[in-house]
Amino acid sequence: MKPFIIGIAGGTGSGKTTVARRIYESLHLDSAIFLDHDSYYRRLDDLPLEERRRVNFDHPDSLDNELLIEHLERLLARQPIDKPVYDFVAHNRAPETVRVEPRDVILMEGILLFVEPRLRDLFDLKIFVDTEADVRFIRRLQRDLDMRGRTVDSVIEQYLNTVRPMHFDFVEPSKRYADIIIPRGGNNAPGIQVIISRIREQLNGSGALA
Repeated sequence: MKPFIIGIAGGTGSGKTTVARRIYESLHLDSAIFLDHDSYYRRLDDLPLEERRRVNFDHPDSLDNELLIEHLERLLARQPIDKPVYDFVAHNRAPETVRVEPRDVILMEGILLFVEPRLRDLFDLKIFVDTEADVRFIRRLQRDLDMRGRTVDSVIEQYLNTVRPMHFDFVEPSKRYADIIIPRGGNNAPGIQVIISRIREQLNGSGALA
């Protein structure tokens, strides 16, 4: 049986990870894996730290989609992958990797998942999480301060210079490719339940939950 791949996209801080985790937990699938697009940022070994900090990480070119597509195709063929690990403090890919075994269900999230056609075509179900801009910014600010070693000034500068314009150029337009749009992110319990019901129907039909 071909693994069932679910892509979850949306703006930074929209609640994509929360939605993905709630879907994962509600389905009670031991045979599912979770991947994040952020792990596939390109290597920047040739750039010093100050230059890496100025890279536009919200542009599609910052992501190694070639490697990601190769990995998804390997998982579809029931072969394991060595998933990259990204260091957000160093702004570079870490030397270690994580071994990921193939599973019946693959959940993947990222702001730019639906921008690249070859990647978009691999998803059996595409979900876009739509959340108000002010809420997304506050969440991003809290996350980057608490988890990524950033300063308030650096977060604001990055948001105004790259995050916001790239959202309008790439993320928001990719919403039209979604099969389902869910507003308010992880706070939309009824919307998530509808998605879970639809996923279970499709998986039951394919035999993944048999």
